Amino acid sequence: MFDVGLGEALLLVVLALVIFGPDQLPKVASQAGRALRQLRTMANSAKEDLRDGLGPEFADFDVADLNPRRFVRKHLLDDMDDFDEPSVMTEDPLLPFGERPPYDTEAT
Repeated sequence: MFDVGLGEALLLVVLALVIFGPDQLPKVASQAGRALRQLRTMANSAKEDLRDGLGPEFADFDVADLNPRRFVRKHLLDDMDDFDEPSVMTEDPLLPFGERPPYDTEAT
């Protein structure tokens, strides 16, 4: 999620030790864990409230579907799987085999 490697994680641990000290670090870590747990609980309850407010028609609604990349993949690119042959999409049925379409260099 955060794309943090081993080197970056070690650097963060050393910085935390320097900033908070070894005696305060467990207390700060437990507070951070508690805050993260509360945020996760609040996010899940907000999702459930949204689903309840939308009604039974949207029972299969997923908040992640609102991501534009996922929306396009789900609604536009899933239809591309219906074609069995990849050549169906590339061939132009109106042109004879091997003939190139007309191209006007002055029009572009």
